[in-house]
Amino acid sequence: MSPPAEKTPRRKVWRRRTIELLLFVVLIAGIRAWQQRDMVSGMAPPLSGMQLNGSAYTLPVRPAQPVLVHFWATWCPICRAEQGSIEAIAQDHPDTITVAMQSGSDAEVVRHLAEQGLHFPVVNDADGRLSAAWGVHAVPASFVISPDGQIRFVEVGYTTGAGLRLRLWLAGLFR
Repeated sequence: MSPPAEKTPRRKVWRRRTIELLLFVVLIAGIRAWQQRDMVSGMAPPLSGMQLNGSAYTLPVRPAQPVLVHFWATWCPICRAEQGSIEAIAQDHPDTITVAMQSGSDAEVVRHLAEQGLHFPVVNDADGRLSAAWGVHAVPASFVISPDGQIRFVEVGYTTGAGLRLRLWLAGLFR
């Protein structure tokens, strides 16, 4: 006995929606894999430089707390959309460091921060050397480093503050 005629189209609709959802998930996964193709993983590479406030910064090999390393650019509209979240996280997690990727001179980056009312710590990567060492080709890009020195999470593109906070908390479980 075959199913009633009115249920068959409904099944086809749900099957089609399921296939479309799976294709969407595969597409997003493929884009993320392509964006992260050259990004570093495993032990965090060295990161050091002068912060815009004049103090030297060196990423600890084994930080006491999880560290957010956030690459951004003054010319990036997505970075501007998430800069409030980064500011709030930096206030709560003093181990946060940001890297201004190819955003001009120190004075230009300082001017941008002042215009936006931002106070998070910044190392200017005017020549892109630091970004290249970390394999960053697109911004914003965030790395969450656990206390054992491993890169636990990598995100490219817009990420919510809640998502980054969750990743920082999870990274704290690895000691």
